Amino acid sequence: MAAYQNEDGGFGHALEPDCWNPDSSPVQTWTATEIINEIDPEDKSDPIIQGILKYLSSGKDFDGHTWATTVATNNDHPHAPWWTFVPPQEISYNPTACLIGFIIKFADRNSDLFDLACMLAKEAYDHFKDHFPMDSMHTVSCFVKLYEYMKESTINDLLDMDEFRALLSEQIRQVITYDTSIWPIDYVCKPSLFIGSKTSDFYLENKEICDYECEFISNTQNADGTWNITWSWNDYPEQWSISKNWWKSDWFIKNLRYVSQLR
Repeated sequence: MAAYQNEDGGFGHALEPDCWNPDSSPVQTWTATEIINEIDPEDKSDPIIQGILKYLSSGKDFDGHTWATTVATNNDHPHAPWWTFVPPQEISYNPTACLIGFIIKFADRNSDLFDLACMLAKEAYDHFKDHFPMDSMHTVSCFVKLYEYMKESTINDLLDMDEFRALLSEQIRQVITYDTSIWPIDYVCKPSLFIGSKTSDFYLENKEICDYECEFISNTQNADGTWNITWSWNDYPEQWSISKNWWKSDWFIKNLRYVSQLR
């Protein structure tokens, strides 16, 4: 992962394959935090982790409340249309909610950054309640991740976790795509976006659709071992053909991990 990390501690260089911007950005850095959290390292002093915390504490791409979803230099490099930089019209907690949780898990609890994350967690939760229910599945997944980070921490009194869980439970049911006939051909919301194992607080109430996704994964694997990518971006066809293969690798790992955890 160090090859994707810049001197400021943030990540770029298409770690998230839909944007080829080499500069650091919150979304690319979020992608790194997802990998780190999956590995769950014991050594929080690891230079890669500390670099991320340095980037998040620097104020770069941060307005005092949220980290930017897109950055201006995205427009200088091949990218999917959803990563085109436009001045934000409203607050978005994608990927901020996840980054808050990462700080709470990995930052020194005596640091200003940790105190900031605690304040931001309260702000994020208030935003979630004020805008419930949300339409964006990716923003919802960020709040699920924040919930999981908070549950793992020993500062659960920071938020009303019982209320948080109940709201997320309803929110997940509202954004999952239950019309499974379009799953093979469209970019849809599947339970794996929120539920990664049987230990998830949201597994039992979604067991049927989770089990269906396991079967769907098994039944739609191609002869070469990959799965079809159900989205594309047309402005940079040469780069997209490369990114598409990167996404196939990403899906290969995620699908195998999902099935292994839920079967």
